[in-house]
Amino acid sequence: MRIFLTGATGFIGSRIVPDLLAAGHQVIGMTRSDAGVASLRAAGADAHRATLEDLPSIQAGAEGADAVIHTAFDHDFDHFVANCDKDRRVIDALGEVLKGSDRPFVITSGTGLGQAAHGQPATEDVFNPEHPNPRKLSELAGQALLEAGVNVSVLRLPQVHDPVKQGLITPFVALCKQVGRVAYLGEGRNRWPAGPVRDVARLYRLAVEKGVPGARYHAVAEEGVEVRDIARVLGAGLGLPVVSLSGEEAQAHFGWLGMFVGLDMPASSALTRERTGWVPTGPSLLSDLARMDVTAV
Repeated sequence: MRIFLTGATGFIGSRIVPDLLAAGHQVIGMTRSDAGVASLRAAGADAHRATLEDLPSIQAGAEGADAVIHTAFDHDFDHFVANCDKDRRVIDALGEVLKGSDRPFVITSGTGLGQAAHGQPATEDVFNPEHPNPRKLSELAGQALLEAGVNVSVLRLPQVHDPVKQGLITPFVALCKQVGRVAYLGEGRNRWPAGPVRDVARLYRLAVEKGVPGARYHAVAEEGVEVRDIARVLGAGLGLPVVSLSGEEAQAHFGWLGMFVGLDMPASSALTRERTGWVPTGPSLLSDLARMDVTAV
């Protein structure tokens, strides 16, 4: 297939490109920079210049594609709600191009949206539109396109990691370095799911190859890693004290991260593995954190 990939030079997208190419697909990678164009061409992919704000250019990139994978997202968490709405607009725009065809369209969301109730593992057969995470706008947009006949599937992400980046943990580490301590909320027994970035990239390929309308996949290798264990590994690597904070203390300490740091977000990938044959092989989250390059954060 000829696959249009947004976010092609990003943390996950840059791993999807070689995986798709190795499987015999052609890639049209979306990028916003000259450096991105050069890196995509060097990898053997075609490059398409566009930004998330330029919807007509994004649509033009998808016009001649047999399938679309959408991973691009504005990770400025100071404007998280607005950026989730921006993602909704991009999904709507790409969907307009794909209407009237069966071309697969894989969009991206978060595992928390498969959580039916607090503390229960999120599952692929659940979508909770009442979840407080504004990333639900992406799935709501995908659902509307599915009802309009577009071949949409959803890949939900946990904390995606390697030794350099680890999802929400990366800004968490930056905060720890800034304030001189590693903190967690209460007992720190709440859990975050995780997946190694190369395994996550492979699952995107499997999802687009399957092309199952309405399917949801969880890129989860570890169902839930306790936040206090994450804090202990970070404390050792950063050489900083590890402390527990009360709810009131945490609100002042964490800033925008406060909306996530106390969440219990376990997630299952049992149905994903059954339906795709995906078997993650990468290192654990704590292993990557133990090998983390603290100078890169």
